[in-house]
Amino acid sequence: MRLPVLAALPALVAYAGPQGLDLQGMDRTKVPGDDFFAFANGAWLRAAAIPPDRSSTGVGTQLAELTALRTAAIVKAAVKARPGTEARKIGDFYASFMDEAAIEALGARPLQPALARIRAVDGPRALAGALGRTLRADVDVLNNSDYATPNLLGLWVAQDLDDPARYSPFLLQGGLGLPDREYYLSDSEVMKGTRSHYLAHIETMLRLAGIEDAAARAARILALEGRIARIHVDNLDTADVQKGNNHWKREDFGTRAPGLDWEAFFRAAGLEGRRTFVVWQPSALIGLSALVAAEPLDVWKDWLAFHAIEKAAPNLSRAFVEASFAFHGRVLQGTPELRERWKRGVDATNAALGEAVGKLYVRRHFPAAEKARAQAMVKNILAAFARRIDALEWMAPGTKAKAKAKLAVLKVGVGYPDRWADYAGLKVVPGDAFGNAERADLFEYRRNLAKLGRPVDRGEWVMTPQTVNAVNLPAMNALNFPAAILQPPFFDPARAEALDYGATGATIGHEISHSFDDTGALFDARGRLSNWWTPEDFAHFKASGAQLVRQYDAYRPLPDLAVNGALTLSENIADVAGLAASFDAYHLSLGGRPDPVRQGFTGDQQFFLSFAQSWREKRREPALRQQVLTDGHAPDEYRADAVRNLDDWYRAFGVKAGQKLYLEPKDRVRIW
Repeated sequence: MRLPVLAALPALVAYAGPQGLDLQGMDRTKVPGDDFFAFANGAWLRAAAIPPDRSSTGVGTQLAELTALRTAAIVKAAVKARPGTEARKIGDFYASFMDEAAIEALGARPLQPALARIRAVDGPRALAGALGRTLRADVDVLNNSDYATPNLLGLWVAQDLDDPARYSPFLLQGGLGLPDREYYLSDSEVMKGTRSHYLAHIETMLRLAGIEDAAARAARILALEGRIARIHVDNLDTADVQKGNNHWKREDFGTRAPGLDWEAFFRAAGLEGRRTFVVWQPSALIGLSALVAAEPLDVWKDWLAFHAIEKAAPNLSRAFVEASFAFHGRVLQGTPELRERWKRGVDATNAALGEAVGKLYVRRHFPAAEKARAQAMVKNILAAFARRIDALEWMAPGTKAKAKAKLAVLKVGVGYPDRWADYAGLKVVPGDAFGNAERADLFEYRRNLAKLGRPVDRGEWVMTPQTVNAVNLPAMNALNFPAAILQPPFFDPARAEALDYGATGATIGHEISHSFDDTGALFDARGRLSNWWTPEDFAHFKASGAQLVRQYDAYRPLPDLAVNGALTLSENIADVAGLAASFDAYHLSLGGRPDPVRQGFTGDQQFFLSFAQSWREKRREPALRQQVLTDGHAPDEYRADAVRNLDDWYRAFGVKAGQKLYLEPKDRVRIW
């Protein structure tokens, strides 16, 4: 088969690179104190065009595209690797996905065994088994904040919050095909229109699979999901770890949440040996269990069939792929064009064999010198954060000591994990794209189940090295900084330190600060959910958080939609505290030497402008709406506005009272 021709790397991504700040992308007509984001990015915002296969564009998106291109070169080369090697497994998976002719010839046939099993469901016990077989480790409460699953329930295997030396199975609500309960419950015209499109999409997918009476079945499926949505807990409550940390014994499920045959469910899910679970949203689980018994069996079978089709669509014939994109891409994200197949192939291969691909990626694209440079920056920012703790006037000495003890044992992973995942048990069959995806999905689920009963591995990563992101793991008291985010334009050995501290340094500070945000502050040095604060200190901390909530509540990215300051609080605390720590670390790195003026800007100005340019992004309206409704991160423009809480930014740009971003000193949030 013919694999895609890969374009030259420099053609894909343009950034300022070694020459420093992107001066052409700035808008000097803007006053920094009125609109700092536009001052740093205004000309770029006017000129930037979102690629037709993307819902957004920006520095992060461009870096993700570059990383995908590099990864594609790796997986394409792996097609020729020696049979039986891990690299060949990567190549076979990718090549199978790229064999469109073989996939097209199969049509909907790969789906038929799953649909036949659903048709054979003949009663409550069989239904519970069918629902249990859909359970996957596809949610994450604390690390990546992935709350949604289309399955009835989602599983997260992670450290127990009361005893972080052991793993526990966490159960989360699920069952929705739309991004959030608000999409079902809102009376806005936008959401009514989305529901209308979704109804048509359900009908289309059923018809493509050869299911009769598709229109009536689609209406019943949407009505069922509407009832599920009314049961769901909202994202704000879901993010509250103290509300979510509910331990249930397995024998309690039948009495506390009657309706679903829990024994059959757990047996089918491979969890029959587990005695204790963490039920994250008890009211939702109780409601979902009752709904299983209350709704007609045939409606649940239709719902199961539809979601089986939805899950399979990316690995089926083009009709399924295009129908899936027409709704999930065009309607929900506003994206005009389907991404090229090689890009989707890279995503699929990363999802299935992420660390195997990552092992090859870091060999090519993450030199030891860059790992050492990043580790030195982390060390410097940790030192700056410790100094900031010492300088807190409002915090009692005992609380400071516990905060610094937590900081001292923070496990920081840079670039890639110390131990790689083992994919020996994953069977990849050349030419079987559908089967490979199914087996990879089940392999990952079983890999998570296998953790139960084993000692907790604090060195485990939750992101692959080729991911352009970073993460804090509160219950692990650990951080992951993947190799892909530690590259230009965020991290560049050829440019001024001020710029790297403003971009990557702020990211490192952000992730460190997550250990002390409104959620992270609830965990002690061992990763145990434990109150280590004095009542007075915690009251001060909560009051500062409330101040930041009000600040972000005032931002309105769309005429009918404001940022939810409470939902985004953790990220906003981390942005403000992380930026402050990185600024201090930048000055520590100077060793008392003055930083020269470059490109007409002082070192401090370079630092803050680099921060603002690192948040450069332009997003389509449907995607922006979805982000505001469901994501714990504020839109990037408002993340750049975190500068207004730092006195040093006011001094750097001469920001004065009366300017739009100006905050009185008493209103500037200083938490850490």
